[in-house]
Amino acid sequence: MYSIGTWWMWLSFFIFIVIVLAADIFLLDRSKKNTVSTRQAFSWVMLWITCALIFDVLIWWYLSRTQGLVIANQKALEFLTGYVIEQSLSVDNMFVFVMIFSYFSVPAEYQRRVLLYGVLSAVLMRFLVILGGTWLVEEFHWVLYLFGFFLLVTGIKMLFPEESKKDFSQNIVLRWVRRHFKVTETFHEERFFVKKKNIWYVTPLFLVLILVEIGDLIFAMDSIPAIFAVTNDAFIVFTSNIFAILGLRALYFLLANMLPRFHLLKYGIALVLVFIGVKMLLASWVVVPIPLALSIVVAILVTTVILSLFIRTRDKI
Repeated sequence: MYSIGTWWMWLSFFIFIVIVLAADIFLLDRSKKNTVSTRQAFSWVMLWITCALIFDVLIWWYLSRTQGLVIANQKALEFLTGYVIEQSLSVDNMFVFVMIFSYFSVPAEYQRRVLLYGVLSAVLMRFLVILGGTWLVEEFHWVLYLFGFFLLVTGIKMLFPEESKKDFSQNIVLRWVRRHFKVTETFHEERFFVKKKNIWYVTPLFLVLILVEIGDLIFAMDSIPAIFAVTNDAFIVFTSNIFAILGLRALYFLLANMLPRFHLLKYGIALVLVFIGVKMLLASWVVVPIPLALSIVVAILVTTVILSLFIRTRDKI
């Protein structure tokens, strides 16, 4: 399996992850009693995007000196395309998180701890899923067609969402937890477990955490196949995924505050999945250059954002 990632590149990136997560935890959580404002969330989102772009430039700089400009340009573009795709798909994950927090009426000051654990588990899940997915693609190339079909079906389903509100009480995992554990009626600050009269109870916040973790796993099943439409390089797949995940908490707080303004964005994400699915299914007959694929994805997202603002403005007139 060819990959630009050397042992020291992998090690350096894991060290980077530990450092930035520690910084994120300390800086974003230093005033736990206050909610994250839209301005703070936007600043953090832009910071993570800037870090991803700097990383991409560093990849290009290193490869241009070790493997030539052709490889450097290709890998840098693969990373950028993968990052844009993963970032756009993470927005859909945020819609699910907003729904979960709203359903359980989780106070804003308690949401940060759940999202933190969600980010940490997502990093681990991505690593395992990417390794498995890369091995499958290398050993059984036809798996890409299954990925493409899965993304196509998922995108079409997203274009026709159910009108009824999601009833999380019917989730099979939550029903199992409620049958086997005692669950408190109210939240107990940011605690997942509390002890009353020598009996341990699960708090509703732990139930929320379970649903967030399930959402992370489902999101991984959507996002990992999508990036294989761009590259099979495990290092590019992993780093572009992780950069999208690292800004997950900040992106959630930004979208939670601005969600009504981008009500059509979900359809744009669905179209992105449909496009990627079709691209993978037709890969043997139609080769879509990476610059063109990136342009199409960006165009779809920008168009749906603009339409969201325009249609909302017209509705008010």
